[in-house]
Amino acid sequence: MAMKAARRVVDGSDRAVYNCLGGGGSSNRNVCSFWLAGRCNRNPCRFMHGESPPHTYNRIMKQSCVSTDDLVKRNSNLSSKNLSVSSSGGGGSGGKITQKNQESRGDGSRGKVTQKNQESREGGSGGKISQTNQERVCQYWVLDNCVQGDRCQYLHSWFSGDGFSRLAQLEGHKKAVTGIALPSGSDKLYSGSSDGTVHVWDCNTGQCAGVVNLGGEIGSLISEGPWLFVGMPNVIKAWNIQTCADHSLSGPVGQVYAMVVGKEILFAGAQDGAILAWKPNSETNSFQLAVSMKGHSGAVVSLVVGANRLYSGSMDHTIRVWDIDTLQCIHTLTGHTAVVMSLLCWDQYLLSCSLDQTIKVWVATEGGNVEVAYTHNEEHGVLALCGMHDAEAKPILFCSSNDNSVHLYELPSFAERGKLFSRQEVRSIQIGPGGLFFTGDGSGRVTVWKWQEPSAGAS
Repeated sequence: MAMKAARRVVDGSDRAVYNCLGGGGSSNRNVCSFWLAGRCNRNPCRFMHGESPPHTYNRIMKQSCVSTDDLVKRNSNLSSKNLSVSSSGGGGSGGKITQKNQESRGDGSRGKVTQKNQESREGGSGGKISQTNQERVCQYWVLDNCVQGDRCQYLHSWFSGDGFSRLAQLEGHKKAVTGIALPSGSDKLYSGSSDGTVHVWDCNTGQCAGVVNLGGEIGSLISEGPWLFVGMPNVIKAWNIQTCADHSLSGPVGQVYAMVVGKEILFAGAQDGAILAWKPNSETNSFQLAVSMKGHSGAVVSLVVGANRLYSGSMDHTIRVWDIDTLQCIHTLTGHTAVVMSLLCWDQYLLSCSLDQTIKVWVATEGGNVEVAYTHNEEHGVLALCGMHDAEAKPILFCSSNDNSVHLYELPSFAERGKLFSRQEVRSIQIGPGGLFFTGDGSGRVTVWKWQEPSAGAS
């Protein structure tokens, strides 16, 4: 049984509070139905409004109370030819969308959409829409209720940037997607969700080929070779899709938030802070619990393997470095100030992200310590890291934030290549063959994306 490295994504926990206020006045005696729903954005509106908005919409995620999920990537090193990721998510900043901002369709510029901006949207020469607005998706359009149409100065698109496209959206889960996997030798895509189901998708048709109801919240899902591993409270379900063998691996205490495979050992991070290690047993074609690795004081929510090391991120804000041969902790890294949501090994570097709104790049020193070489700041809490190469073999980092977007950065420069948008935060990212990649969000949707081949004659 071939076992390699993997990746993870975690559930979101700390997100922005959006208050969308409807308002305005009118001389028309008919009451504005959009104002009654709390979402009128016309100023002036020809229908009647009251003196104050009827109600406020609130979208709140509790800070530092993570219901974590995980995703596992097949590689554990990122070099000029290899990129491996571990991801997870939550975090955010509070704030309001004021009435003036609502009238301008977002929180970018104040006031109405100007005539010049309208002319620019229609291809005129009367001015430009700001780059900030062009890079921000219209939140009303996402909810299918933008009334501005072509006049809206914000994006009506699920992505911005060039070189990739959105192929399909797979719907079926009722809650957040917590893991996506493509087992070796299979033409099926598997997705796990906190709704307690695993959906099986036919890669040729994009249709759901089956649903497995496990009866408990799925915290993580990965594949390694023909094996599919599903992390649940107090147990891991292991299925071999070739032989149909299935096993229940007991030992975890609480939810299993993260899993990864390294040197033919299955590692699982649990809610009680322990990391359990199972080794394959060739005689029984099953797995034998080897050790429970303790050290974290909070739940382990991210794991990744690289350079004969296991790295674990925790809700205790630390990263621990473990020697895979001895299964002993050799370093504790303390650079983050919030939950360490995701980890990624890239060549001799370790990348980590956190709800503290930073991505840190760690490097081993000559003295044997591991120190921060660079810190990249984000506007929001970072939920998940993942990576792959584009059609021109450039390494690309996916950075999922709790503002419902995913940044695409070129490495090592962190130059932005584009953005992906979704209805809720993206918690799972999986790389596929032939330039395909997949994202799973908090609403239960799985989206299929693809890098486009460079045009002939392009430099």
